[in-house]
Amino acid sequence: MAFGVLWQNSTYRRLATVCIAYLFAISLTVGIAAHAAANERPDSVQAETVGEEEADPAKNQNASALSRGIKVDRDDVVLLARVIEAEAATESYPGKVAVGAVILNRVEHKDFPNNVKGVVFQPRAFCTVSNGMIWRSVTSESMQAAEQAVAGRDPSKGALYFWNPYKKVNPWVWSRTIVTQIDRHVFAR
Repeated sequence: MAFGVLWQNSTYRRLATVCIAYLFAISLTVGIAAHAAANERPDSVQAETVGEEEADPAKNQNASALSRGIKVDRDDVVLLARVIEAEAATESYPGKVAVGAVILNRVEHKDFPNNVKGVVFQPRAFCTVSNGMIWRSVTSESMQAAEQAVAGRDPSKGALYFWNPYKKVNPWVWSRTIVTQIDRHVFAR
């Protein structure tokens, strides 16, 4: 009886709907992250590189994902475009490419998962994944930015992190070395 009375109150219905949506988003994120983690290649498998410079994105910022030893398929490019759209929809084109480059730089770095899906769905890595913004429509500009990042363009200068300094962020991120700022995003290693 008490539940029926509460359910008739629109505030409680909205609260319940938000809670269910939040739980769904969390379970989806955890499930995808677990799947990506299960499909990671072991650390003993090294990506092929022609030389030491190609292995360091900071030294060779124009090396394509393929030449850097990163396997990227069409689904990865679309996922990259989704993150770009969610994180940098209002940023300039170079800012969008830089966001995509950060994700690819993480794929290559030993401290992050070694595939695009693993990086994107790493728990607490991107708030736009946990809040569902990643699933909104992708513009052609975000898709082109993703393709440019995969092709090797890196306006982030080898950054592993980015954030908007005008929004609330984890204070830990300020301990990173800032390498550049593009529009409203700061990029750091």
